[in-house]
Amino acid sequence: MIATDILEKMAESGADTSGLLTTVINALREPVLIVEKSTRIIAANSAARNVFRRGIGDIERRRLSEVIRDLDLHAAVLRSLQHANASETQLELLGTDPRNFDTSVSPLVLNDEPHAMVVFYDITRLERLERVRQEFLSNISHELRTPLTSILAFVETLEDGAIDDKDNNRHFLNVIRRNAERMNALIADILELSLIESGKVSIEKRPLRVAAIVDDIFTNLSSKSVTRGIALRNHIAADAIAIADPTRLEQMLTNLIDNAIKFNRQDGSVTVDLQAGETRTIITVADTGEGILPEHQHRIFERFFRADRSRAREVGGTGLGLAIVKHLARLHGGEVSVISRLTDGTVFSVELPAEQGVSPR
Repeated sequence: MIATDILEKMAESGADTSGLLTTVINALREPVLIVEKSTRIIAANSAARNVFRRGIGDIERRRLSEVIRDLDLHAAVLRSLQHANASETQLELLGTDPRNFDTSVSPLVLNDEPHAMVVFYDITRLERLERVRQEFLSNISHELRTPLTSILAFVETLEDGAIDDKDNNRHFLNVIRRNAERMNALIADILELSLIESGKVSIEKRPLRVAAIVDDIFTNLSSKSVTRGIALRNHIAADAIAIADPTRLEQMLTNLIDNAIKFNRQDGSVTVDLQAGETRTIITVADTGEGILPEHQHRIFERFFRADRSRAREVGGTGLGLAIVKHLARLHGGEVSVISRLTDGTVFSVELPAEQGVSPR
């Protein structure tokens, strides 16, 4: 480590390292502790004080065991002090704000005395991203395996002679088609979400008449709503506008309205409205369904999260629609939120920045 090398060279030259010690460790962004042979902390930079103070006050002159209770770290520090061995270990700090660190312990000689320099590299975000990646792979494997298993089973049934069964072969082929379409939709949504999250999707915002867009969506989804007896109500004024990318706004509202139809009661309704303010425009999609449990509402926009998995499998969908809506809203500089009460239905709100003095083209 460069900082350690500098201190050691200054110590070997007989220079006073006290001022340099403070200067060097304070120049580092990572938390740094300098520990003497009695395992007391003789120096800490501001980053270390912010991380390890945690209600105990100043950490200098305290024993390392008073500040950090971790056996692996203590063993690494003792090896450095007693045998001049460098080592690395991991540290997990529990509490209201859990943190994970890769820890580097290096021997350091100051004023002819052995010391240990401990540097903490914060990997909390990397650990969180790794958990998200593993959860995503697990979810996508499950979501693909289910339709694929069905496809293979019915293909084998047809190969075993059912292809000549005029009463059932068409039914088997329809099942295969539905599952293939489900896989195709899932892959399309995964690619779409990946492009949005990677920042490769650009938007061109302009004033739009939202009522006309909602009417088109209602027309496209009318067969689904008629099948379940769902009344579609557009309460947006004909001249109401929103500043958005036309394709992406239609995509967001299509996802929300489609969900409102799928998860509604038989003979229920879906109502779309718009409230225009000086700084923001809020488009709401309200249904008369069973609602969402309070403990699920904060997770509803996560990828593949389903509040009712059995119902989700019954009505179809990829489990990515709300995640796409969330990212598209943020791409516009806005946000999406949900308010739901059990048995009283659910209201999704898309909030978009507004611009004054504009009119639709």
